Amino acid sequence: MKILLIGATGMIGSRIAAEARGRGHEVTGATRSGAQGTVALQASDAEAVAEAAKGHDAVVLAVSPPRDGSDPSGPTLAAGRGVLDGARKAGVSRLVVVGGAGSLEVAPGQRLVDQPYFPELYKAEALAAAELLGVIRAEAGDLDWTYISPAAVIEPGERTGRFRLGGDRLLTDAEGNSLISAEDYAVALVDELEQGNAIRRRITVAY
Repeated sequence: MKILLIGATGMIGSRIAAEARGRGHEVTGATRSGAQGTVALQASDAEAVAEAAKGHDAVVLAVSPPRDGSDPSGPTLAAGRGVLDGARKAGVSRLVVVGGAGSLEVAPGQRLVDQPYFPELYKAEALAAAELLGVIRAEAGDLDWTYISPAAVIEPGERTGRFRLGGDRLLTDAEGNSLISAEDYAVALVDELEQGNAIRRRITVAY
């Protein structure tokens, strides 16, 4: 499979690249700056995304929002819409998005991001990711998209290949913790690319 990975050098993106290449897939890495041997690409530029995506089987969006104190909503939605339009123009129907956990439900109709204990530091970023999920659900019906939310906590760790998959509900363990390593998140994402079990829906992955 030929994969265009936008955001290939980030904490999650770098692990997706390693996992996919380890399985024999061809990965074209793209970043804003073109650093570390990647293609320079602005995800919000649909024409540039289309040019980069030509000849690929799938596009993975794994960009982080700006963390400079500005509102991340605008850039996040611009990147999402740029990738949606670019994939269409390139004739690539398969899209997988690295999403956020804040939009997951902790009870029916109650999102994690809206809970009083949700860290204020990450709230704007979580709300932007939730908005992006709404845009994809509303506007990407012609694409074979999957939005993959991590557990509440995702960080570098071990690749075990053992985890649980869920839907719109936050997954927790017996102690109430919601965790996943970035390595195992990458395993789940590449599994989904290969198997296509969650077309046009959001899933989540946790221990």
